[in-house]
Amino acid sequence: MYFNYQRRLTNEVTIGYKPLGGHNAIRLQSMTTTPTTDVDASVAQCQRIIRAGADYVRLTAQGLREVEALRSIKQQLREKSILTPLVADIHFNPHVADAAATVVEKVRINPGNYVDTARQFKHLEYTDEEYAAELQKIRQRLTAFLDICRANNTAVRIGVNHGSLSDRIMSRYGDTPRGIVESCMEFLRVCKEVDFNNVVLSIKASEPAVMVRSVRLLVNEMNKEDMHYPLHLGVTEAGEGTDGRIVSAAGIGTLLADGLGDTIRVSLSEEPEREIPVARKLCDYIANRRKHNIIRATMADNFDYLDPQRRPTTAVGNIGGSNVPVVISDRAGSGRTRQSDYTFTQLCEKHKVMKLQYEQLTKDVVSTLRKNPDIIVIGETNHLNRVGHLRALAHTMMINNLKNPLIIHLEYSHNPNTIEDHQIEASADAAPLLFDGLCDGLWLSDFSVGEDTVIETSFGILQAVGQRLSSTRYISCPGCGRTLYDLQSTIKRIKSATTHLPPMKIAIMGCIVNGPGEMADADYGYVGAARGKISLYKGKQCIEKNIPEEQAVEKLLELISTQSR
Repeated sequence: MYFNYQRRLTNEVTIGYKPLGGHNAIRLQSMTTTPTTDVDASVAQCQRIIRAGADYVRLTAQGLREVEALRSIKQQLREKSILTPLVADIHFNPHVADAAATVVEKVRINPGNYVDTARQFKHLEYTDEEYAAELQKIRQRLTAFLDICRANNTAVRIGVNHGSLSDRIMSRYGDTPRGIVESCMEFLRVCKEVDFNNVVLSIKASEPAVMVRSVRLLVNEMNKEDMHYPLHLGVTEAGEGTDGRIVSAAGIGTLLADGLGDTIRVSLSEEPEREIPVARKLCDYIANRRKHNIIRATMADNFDYLDPQRRPTTAVGNIGGSNVPVVISDRAGSGRTRQSDYTFTQLCEKHKVMKLQYEQLTKDVVSTLRKNPDIIVIGETNHLNRVGHLRALAHTMMINNLKNPLIIHLEYSHNPNTIEDHQIEASADAAPLLFDGLCDGLWLSDFSVGEDTVIETSFGILQAVGQRLSSTRYISCPGCGRTLYDLQSTIKRIKSATTHLPPMKIAIMGCIVNGPGEMADADYGYVGAARGKISLYKGKQCIEKNIPEEQAVEKLLELISTQSR
């Protein structure tokens, strides 16, 4: 599946009238942002999401009041002949999960706070006996919940968030993909033991690289234990606008390219119905490669799919070696945006360059490249499966111990009104190669959308994969019924107020469920603490609590200014 696209075959899971996994199409979903207790508003928003093409709709349920509201929401939808399955999103309260399982078609629980207490970022110590006792608590509580789900034919999503790993998991495994995966596997083993198979899994993170590595590792661990549960894919706090689309397509698209994923949610800090068309474009673009010509290639022995490292190359000027990946453009931009490192003409004037497709890497070409490690290879492709074709080129170069830098060239032709298509497709094609450390630069061509857009997309992709921070990254959650302030207007205010600052990561989180954890990699965090109250963070440390919302953006700027001195 690495070079040739083929979906991983999983168990089929019953979710109302729309089964998931198996040979079913990849399902699309979103989540409401209205308070679940506002039944009329939630019903109206569900309808908008469903009209946009969602297969499932998720709603938060903090307590039993929300569960009763879910019952009313479902009833009103069914009275309108809308049969779309509903999903309850549960945190902190297993009793609420029990109740929700009798109402909706699927319940999401978070292993980080289902039995374990909310994460306090404390370093705890457990003996093996104490750790085993904690696992037994999970087994007893989870088994009772699964019995209720079995009786009601309710599906379960075991949804691990990087930002809400328990202190217990952190004490044993640390803040690592291994810990993220083990948090999921603890619950999965109980499901397998009691023969409960109506299970979907998700591992999400705000950093696509963490999400990609963790999901790959999870699948590897499931294969070892003969588990074939379907996967829900998503990048949690992808953001909005261009950034949200590029980050989502980079993370989700990489895993879809590997044949992984049975349902996806593109989490944008926008109206939830706007997530569905983006998800549809991404799925359709990847699925279109199903009929591609077979790519006959071999994975390099020194490549680790679960923990890929950058391919060793000779530095040629600022290209290759330990340099950050460069951006190449067809021509200079207008000056209104960032400029590429080189135009192609400038690259050829300064360095020796060879354009190559995979099949053109003959013995004579290999010999030439080996003798001339300062030749920069431009990886070209016109294959239906661009990712697999360029992977084949890079791996064959590794097998032949070629140290020449590799820049990938991806050409597109989009209508000027479909800049979103350009962003989604380029991100889905380039990110897998960058995540796997296979290339030293990115050259996108798409004459129909304008060179400024192409250059911005290139830098955006490199930032999304965590290999080059060139502008401030806004890690913002999509919002839900737990959000404690107007998320969309706040994001705009913070962006407007911070455009003059040097590149950094600023997290904008609607509530504390995932806030402090998901923004752990951010420099600063703006988190809803209560209705109309904001807490500010520097990294994981809360600096100031319960600031009135109308003062919070100014206080954030003061914090950044103080800490930057």
